[in-house]
Amino acid sequence: MYRKKIDVDVVMDILKALLEAQPHSTFVASLYQQYQERGGLSKKQLEGLYNKSLKVPSIPANKLATLEAMILKRPTRYKSAPPPPKPLYEKDEKIGQMMDSILAKYPQHKRVLFLKSKYDNNETLSSAEVLEIERFTKVLK
Repeated sequence: MYRKKIDVDVVMDILKALLEAQPHSTFVASLYQQYQERGGLSKKQLEGLYNKSLKVPSIPANKLATLEAMILKRPTRYKSAPPPPKPLYEKDEKIGQMMDSILAKYPQHKRVLFLKSKYDNNETLSSAEVLEIERFTKVLK
């Protein structure tokens, strides 16, 4: 964490003042320990520290204002909802209509019946099979 002046540490001053005012607070003790180990706190942790420090009258207002400015300076991260799962295979309605039109004229067409069963079972049709269906429809017209 980059600091301009090492001797001025507002967060550490507020943490020490809160530990003096509330020595049994586990939240403040854990923040103090994390700040010493990592050298910084997250935005949510700083917000919690700020809310706790508002209740202590012995902390100067200028240090609270500096802490608030540090919180406002940090970016807010939002968690977006995961996208809904997509089906593995999407049927092409155009091909289904082509097969239905062929089977309307020739209901015993074995190749189209086979491809229709694959289509109904949500199996993927290869590009050669799709071309074959398109060729059959062109011949019928």
